[in-house]
Amino acid sequence: MAEKDKKVVSVPKTATELQRMKLEKLMKDPNKEILIPEGSREWNPKLPPEFIRNVWGSSAGAGSGDFHVYRGVRRREYARQKFIAEQGEKESQDEAYHNKVLTNQKLAEERTSKKRAKRLKKKQKMLAKKQKIEQEKDKKKSEISRPQGSASDEEESDCEDDDDVEN
Repeated sequence: MAEKDKKVVSVPKTATELQRMKLEKLMKDPNKEILIPEGSREWNPKLPPEFIRNVWGSSAGAGSGDFHVYRGVRRREYARQKFIAEQGEKESQDEAYHNKVLTNQKLAEERTSKKRAKRLKKKQKMLAKKQKIEQEKDKKKSEISRPQGSASDEEESDCEDDDDVEN
């Protein structure tokens, strides 16, 4: 029992050893759930008081302790105003970025549509050319396979068409 109570404590000397120790501890029980903390929330300043009962300042008649209170109130107000200005700037930058992304997507879509149309036109042209070549081959084969008398049949049909024109 005394042997189980004694644990070997190793102190990491470098950052890599610390990382290795953490990984070994995690891998001892892979089924155990790991708590991953959420990121820290964004700081929000306190809202200003709706009505300030005592107006302090560094004017005559203010007590020596009032100046420190005034200074703290002033510092908090400046921090709040700075936060609001930074938040507005961040929102405007986000909006500008979003608009830029949209315009880039539109331009990219236009370019791709133009190129797509060009590819399809070229493909249609090639298909038409292939069909024309196929038709010419079929025509040549049919002319070769026809007997010699068939040429005179064509002349006779042409003569019949001429007769129709004369009437």
